[in-house]
This record gives sequence, structure tokens and C-alpha cells, in this order.
Amino acid sequence: MTPEEKLGELGLTLPEVVAPLAAYVPAVRTGNHVYTSGQLPVADGKLLATGKVGAEVSPEDAYQLARTCALNALAAVASVVGDLSNVVRVVKVVGFVASDPAFSGQPKVVNGASELLAEVFGDAGKHARSAVGVAVLPLDAPVEVELVVEVA
Repeated sequence: MTPEEKLGELGLTLPEVVAPLAAYVPAVRTGNHVYTSGQLPVADGKLLATGKVGAEVSPEDAYQLARTCALNALAAVASVVGDLSNVVRVVKVVGFVASDPAFSGQPKVVNGASELLAEVFGDAGKHARSAVGVAVLPLDAPVEVELVVEVA
């Protein structure tokens, strides 16, 4: 089963690549690796939520937003390599969580991205990861995710 078929089985499709907010591109390939820019929880051209996790945004909602960020990152990867069958392995995920000062559950939020990647790619979706709490993200987004993947 291809990664795109697996996404379909999960009720998901690759979205259009989210347009950059500034002077950068959504993804860059160098050698056998693709690096994505940070992806926000955008769907149909709209930011799905704003605010800090642990205050205006619940950890459960932030988990779902991290899944959306990962889906957008996969779209960015596909825009550079054609289809997701070219992905050999997800190497690294970096998740940023705009956090209320008392919130310390960043790893569980970023699991939204990590678990989606494992569902789509199986063992090849298991990766190294950082889950970082930050004061604010672009557009006051609650979550941002970037990927490094190895491609054929």
C-alpha cells in the first residue's frame, strides 16, 4: 500500500502546499534528504486555531493540530519529490508548541505528528524528535512542525 493509499484509508488526502509567509520555500531537497520549513495547522487556506496550549488551546486540540501540521509537511515533501512512495525514512521531526508558562506537555502534543507519520509509513515513519515549548509562533499558531526525510 502506498503512503497516499494509507492516507486515504485514514480519511486524509494531501492538501495543497501552504504558501510561505515570508522569503523561503516550503521544502528543499539536498542529496537524499528533504527538509521542510515549519508547517502551521492550516487547512483550506485558514489557520485552524490561535493561542497558547494549556490556556486557549487544549492539549487534545493541539494534538490534532500537530497532525494537520505533519500532513502539510508531507505535502511539502511531495511537492519536491513527486509522491510519498519516494520517502525511504522519516529522519527527524521538530515540533514547536506555543505554550502557556505552566504547560509542560509538549511531547504529547507533538505525538500528533509522530503518530500520523508512523501510521502512514510504518517502521520507516519512526524518527528522532524534538518537542519544544515556545512563547509565540507565527500568526499566533499553537503548533508548528518541520520534517527531515530521506528519499530514494
